[in-house]
Amino acid sequence: MAMKIDLSSIIEQMQTGEQDAALTALQSYNKEMNQCFTFSREEERDREHLGELVLGFLNRELQPSCLLACLETVRILSRDKNCLDPFINRSAMSTLARYAGIAVASTATPAHNKPEEGQVEGEGGEGEDVEDVSSELVKEASPPSENPDQEVIVEALKSICNILLHNETGQVVAADLQLIKGVAERLKQCHDPTWNHEVRFFDLRLTFLLTALRVDVRAQLAQELHGISLLGNQLDATLGLCWPDTLETARAGVEDVPPEDLPPLSRQQTERAMEILKILFNITFDTTRRKVDEEEAAEYRRLGAILRHCLMSHADGEERTEEFHSHTVNLLGNLPLPCLDVLLMPKVQQGSIEYMGVNMDAVNMLLEFMEKRLDRGHKLKETLLPSLNLLTESGRIHRETRKFLRSKVLPPLRDVKNRPEVGSSLRNKLVRLMTHIDTDVKDCAAEFLYVLCKESVSRFIKYTGYGNAAGLLAARGLLRGGRDSGIYSEDEDSETEEYREAKAHINPITGVVEEEQPNPMEGMTEEQKEYEAMKLVRMFDKLSRTNVIQPMQLGMDGKMRELTPEDMCKLTHNPLFQQEEPVNSDSENDA
Repeated sequence: MAMKIDLSSIIEQMQTGEQDAALTALQSYNKEMNQCFTFSREEERDREHLGELVLGFLNRELQPSCLLACLETVRILSRDKNCLDPFINRSAMSTLARYAGIAVASTATPAHNKPEEGQVEGEGGEGEDVEDVSSELVKEASPPSENPDQEVIVEALKSICNILLHNETGQVVAADLQLIKGVAERLKQCHDPTWNHEVRFFDLRLTFLLTALRVDVRAQLAQELHGISLLGNQLDATLGLCWPDTLETARAGVEDVPPEDLPPLSRQQTERAMEILKILFNITFDTTRRKVDEEEAAEYRRLGAILRHCLMSHADGEERTEEFHSHTVNLLGNLPLPCLDVLLMPKVQQGSIEYMGVNMDAVNMLLEFMEKRLDRGHKLKETLLPSLNLLTESGRIHRETRKFLRSKVLPPLRDVKNRPEVGSSLRNKLVRLMTHIDTDVKDCAAEFLYVLCKESVSRFIKYTGYGNAAGLLAARGLLRGGRDSGIYSEDEDSETEEYREAKAHINPITGVVEEEQPNPMEGMTEEQKEYEAMKLVRMFDKLSRTNVIQPMQLGMDGKMRELTPEDMCKLTHNPLFQQEEPVNSDSENDA
């Protein structure tokens, strides 16, 4: 709720043009409104007027305290999406960019030293302090010659974020001013101790908003500004990594300490790392849908090695760790599939999970993360599918990964008395998902198990039951059996003694041994059987004509197709039924 404050008196003091009067008025306003995020409609015009007056002050030479107070006020006013008109024009955005230190020389207004090019777009956050640092960001080779007021920088960055979050016109102006270039210039200084956590964090938040809200900025950062390398270096520096071997990472200073024994990342490290992961996700979104050249592949493999380190690291608290791992998994899913072999590259060490001579720590972590999301059962499409898809594609392309996952998810089958979807094992949980109401969840779970079965229909049915498998098989035209083409080894599917003994008695539809059921047609004459069959056909025909059901039939291509009225007619007049008709036979004999 907005607190009651006399805006008219503040405006009067601002209109005097005196810095001391303005400073007193704005400090009072900022103190009262600092935690205000909702605003009354009746004072909108006064707030816009205040914003205009504050911007007028920002275009003058100001005392440091007055400058900071003005920017704090802009940050507070920019939270109100209905009063952004004073801030979304080119002049106002240029002024804020200068104070944030991300202005571009060719677009900046003459108020601070060398600004830098940049493109803008993003979302907002709250406000904080920012001062004049445009000249610092433009310099690439040497650190800033002056000590910038980082409170001012942060305050200006927060204001720009708020504007971008709430206003499309502000996004367009920010992109036109090339703010992304100014931010990228400062991001290059990832090892420069000048910049504190807040400057670095809001640089990243602004970059995230720009790449999330504007496709053109996303492409510019990825290509022109070499975003993969730029942000990979930023993530490397944030996590404090060293490289003891090619594509193998460790935390600097504690190279010999196993990942599980490392202290958790600090809160600030985790916050910045997650922003970087979100930006990288935005600019790599289409990577899996296009081919990458050798140079790009090298960048992605290096990034993959850093992501493996993220996956094996912990943050301050379980909830924060899961959020950190979630962003890591999302980004791993965007990497070109051949580059995912970096997850298996680290040498097997004491305490590592080894399978076929390969270090499976990362794959096992992914599997545990996926099962945790599955058990939670909340918003499965958003929370489960990224990790499940990643495991599916990793298993499809890497033999060792697939065999390890199969040993965990589909161990040799021993339980032939309970249905595949009944139980608490990971296989049972995934089979239950194969009949989930959400098609994407259902298809993804089925695809994962199908890949673990090497895309063998018979093996897939063995572990899931034909009824659960029918959806995927129908979609692939495999209801008649067979196997999809795939690059899989010819290792045999080992059968347990329990399965071999029960195999002949297993119902393929349910996947379990069932008690013998009485034959419903036992004791019927042939005429009675024919009558019941025709009765059933006519019932289907009636339901179909009234659009209650849509009968389907299996085509020669192995896919289901609609059963038309003509098909129903053929069934009704099937000669196989008619040739044994007792009435006709009797009449012919009589004749």
